[in-house]
Amino acid sequence: MTVPPANFQDKITLAITGASGSLYALRLMECLVAANYQVYVLVSSAARVVLDTEVGIKLPSSPAAASEFFTQHFDAQAGQITVFGKEQWFSPVASGSAAPKKMVVCPCSTGTLSAISQGMSDNLIERAADVVIKERGQLILVPRETPFSPIHLQNMLSLSQIGVTIMPAAPGFYHNPESINDLIDFMVGRMLDHLGINQDIMPRWGYQK
Repeated sequence: MTVPPANFQDKITLAITGASGSLYALRLMECLVAANYQVYVLVSSAARVVLDTEVGIKLPSSPAAASEFFTQHFDAQAGQITVFGKEQWFSPVASGSAAPKKMVVCPCSTGTLSAISQGMSDNLIERAADVVIKERGQLILVPRETPFSPIHLQNMLSLSQIGVTIMPAAPGFYHNPESINDLIDFMVGRMLDHLGINQDIMPRWGYQK
């Protein structure tokens, strides 16, 4: 059984795909680092375009350089954030014997949603999700699309029926958000709740700010 280095709480896989909402992924990564998790990061080609478009981040193409970029950006420990390329088939996330038991795809494009629902493994993101499902781990998908077509809804239903958590990027407003960051924190807080990670970035129902 593989275990994370002793100085980390646990390990988790975070996949970032080409749907809008890259700020959700960045905030989630920041919170996971703060919670002392080791994070394996997978970034699709489309996600790189969205990162540049939405937040002006030009992520290096080299996995090693991208790892260093995120490590510096979030002031993470050495080895805490590792980015893998889309065809690094010998990475830990590609095998049930080494992959983390928890994975979040945030944001999750409907293309990635479709591929995961059909058991496709044409790239490392799809393979990593397939591994988590087959190993009976925890997979959270955060689709960001509107409206959803019947195809999207059927794919979500199929995955939900086998235990995958479908968590659309649809923040609530009962906490009286005052900024975009408040809306982002609402969704990231819900993700952390489902992952069993303590968080105080999102006010609870019935509590004032």
